[in-house]
Amino acid sequence: MQAGLILLVEDNHQDELLVLRALKKVNLANKVEVVRDGQQALDFLFCEGEFTDRDCSEPLAVVLLDLNLPRVNGLEVLRRLRTDGRTHLLPVVILTSSDEERDLVASYEGGANSFVRKPLDFKEFAETVASLGIYWQAINKPVRPR
Repeated sequence: MQAGLILLVEDNHQDELLVLRALKKVNLANKVEVVRDGQQALDFLFCEGEFTDRDCSEPLAVVLLDLNLPRVNGLEVLRRLRTDGRTHLLPVVILTSSDEERDLVASYEGGANSFVRKPLDFKEFAETVASLGIYWQAINKPVRPR
């Protein structure tokens, strides 16, 4: 059984490459879609804009969501996901470089399932992402839309 797609919402190309490399190392790289700003994430999730041809019935395992994004910030993306019946139960992990308490609190108040600060050390970053991928793809039991 396929666990579902991982959606990575990340505008930093270096962080994107690190995430993809870490997921590939644990054999999850073939199940990742990358978008680079908040509007693109919303379009992907709701099959709008450039993603109107996407199969919206394809299951998603988790959204790895950065906070500081162009066009629409991560907290607004989270708010829209939580207020739409199609995505309100979709697991969302905030994956950010922010160390601000207000971002942590706002993320959880907005309905994030987890808040993970991107480690500065490459090895620690890779291990963190690999653990996230394994957890959300292999261990977590998601609710599937009906």
